[in-house]
Amino acid sequence: MKRIVNVVGARPNFMKIAPIQRVMRKFPNEIEPLLLHTGQHYDERMSKFFFEDLQLPQPDIYLGVGSGSHAEQTAKIMVDFEKVCLEHKPDMVLVVGDVNSTVACSLVASKLWIPVVHVEAGLRSFDRRMPEELNRLVTDTLSDHLFVTEKSGMENLAREGVDPAKVHFVGNVMIDSLAYFLEKAAQSPILQQLELTQRNYVLVTLHRPSNVDDPENFLKIISAFERIPKDTPIVFPIHPRTEKNIKAFGLEERVRALSNLKLLSPVGYLDFMQLTQNCKFVMTDSGGIQEETTYLGIPCITLRENTERPSTVEVGTNEIVGTDLDKILPLIDRLFAGQWKKGAIPEKWDGHAAERIVEVLRRV
Repeated sequence: MKRIVNVVGARPNFMKIAPIQRVMRKFPNEIEPLLLHTGQHYDERMSKFFFEDLQLPQPDIYLGVGSGSHAEQTAKIMVDFEKVCLEHKPDMVLVVGDVNSTVACSLVASKLWIPVVHVEAGLRSFDRRMPEELNRLVTDTLSDHLFVTEKSGMENLAREGVDPAKVHFVGNVMIDSLAYFLEKAAQSPILQQLELTQRNYVLVTLHRPSNVDDPENFLKIISAFERIPKDTPIVFPIHPRTEKNIKAFGLEERVRALSNLKLLSPVGYLDFMQLTQNCKFVMTDSGGIQEETTYLGIPCITLRENTERPSTVEVGTNEIVGTDLDKILPLIDRLFAGQWKKGAIPEKWDGHAAERIVEVLRRV
């Protein structure tokens, strides 16, 4: 029997762990999955939404580390996670994505000689100013089993000299969750609640410090919103820090003047999926949403200078524009003129990545 600790720390991790937990539970005589939530991001309302929406069991272990600087948060997780490993003696530690919990738990497990499994390995933005890029590089260096979502990941790991025997191209577990819950999401009443019609609104998410902590960049993004016709709602589930900075940077008047802007509290996974699959296009600085829009065939304008998910641009429906209005405004105009690349679904984004992952873990 293999005891595997599955680590979640922040909301994007839930969608990646949910399908893996679900498949692991099909092998009760071979795998004992322990779900550990570090509490790196914790909002009681949102966590409840995500655990219920994704049909995740309540965590077996909750660390409750809370927020703090990168160093403080990483250190707290390491101290608490070491105690968990010494008590529960897992055979493997499985981490997903690129948050502080990912790298902290990988470091602890490696030093205790516990094999580390990294799901979503090999992604690179080649921008070391992003904390997530450093987390990815360190985690991949420490990992014993690396599960890759797209071909760029295989190329990056080969270039970095990772032993190919440790690397497995399995597809994308985020897409497993999306495909699994698509039908259920379609029952969400959020379009009716917000009085939205299909393909007649724009969906926005913003949370990266490079956008929302920089008044100049934030102002450019608001200028881009002003290009959207007034009869097209802009639906914006707003991150608390983003909302705080609208006030801090004196942008309230510009925001209030956007009569078509609908600011919402953060929404649950199923509601957000329903909003994504029915919008005209998405403007975002998220990583995962680039993948979800590609799978759904929804145009995506990514307000970042780079992406660690190049298949969403090369194969999918995504365009990378940063905060350059000379790039953003023509794209908005093109979208309202009905012009956008068609896009396709990348290889192995078929809803079965978790099955391929668990199959490998049963063998090793």
